[in-house]
Amino acid sequence: MRQSQHERSRRWKKSSQSSDSKDRWMITYADLITLLLIFFVIMYGMSRLDVEKYELVTQSLQHTFSSGNSIISGGNGILDGSQSPDIHKEPGPGSAKADQSKQNSEEPLSERELAFRKQEEELQDLMKRIEVYVKDNHLQDQIHVADLPKGISITLSDRFLFDTGKAELKQGSAKTMAKLASLFKQLDTVISIEGHTDNQPIVRASKFKDNWELSGERALSVLRFFLDKEKLDPQHFQYAGYADTRPAGDNTTAEGRQKNRRVEITVLRQLQQ
Repeated sequence: MRQSQHERSRRWKKSSQSSDSKDRWMITYADLITLLLIFFVIMYGMSRLDVEKYELVTQSLQHTFSSGNSIISGGNGILDGSQSPDIHKEPGPGSAKADQSKQNSEEPLSERELAFRKQEEELQDLMKRIEVYVKDNHLQDQIHVADLPKGISITLSDRFLFDTGKAELKQGSAKTMAKLASLFKQLDTVISIEGHTDNQPIVRASKFKDNWELSGERALSVLRFFLDKEKLDPQHFQYAGYADTRPAGDNTTAEGRQKNRRVEITVLRQLQQ
């Protein structure tokens, strides 16, 4: 009988211990739930921050730290006993004078920067004037103007300037060329004139040996017009012929070849910022 009671007692203790070990995960789970609850309560409280009051405090601190005189330089710092200014008060004449004084204290532009700005103003004015002229005279299919990194590029079609296979300027192009010359007179920069052709070989009856001679002679004809007819300064010009080495279109199509036969006049940028 005693042994039976002893065995029952031992079995009860063993089952009790087993039950305790199985239920311990509930303690950890309860702790985790409690921590999550606290976390979300804190997040909820932070999300209800008064935005207007926060901005008001921020502006006040910024004004205080920016307006206080330096302790290092002999001032009293931000705790000088003076009253805190009203951050909502409209700026008076004193603040306007301070802003003007701040602007005057800025370093002046260097001569190079001034020259660069002047150059850019002149180039942009030139481009606008040419665009207006092209539009007013309905020359959009003959003359194209572009602002490139190297300068203002004026591309003239060979049909506008020359007869097929020739390098003498057409009479009808003189008006436009004279207009360009009048605009170039106002500039103090280098103007590059480049002749280009397609990849079709020169016909035997032509006086030119190849496309190199043709492109070079066409660029030279434009240069001669500016120098001999318009009396522009030769020191401001340079010219070259590139034949078909710098195509602007596809030489396998008639449209592309027509695009390649051109003269490009580029008003070069001589200053870089």
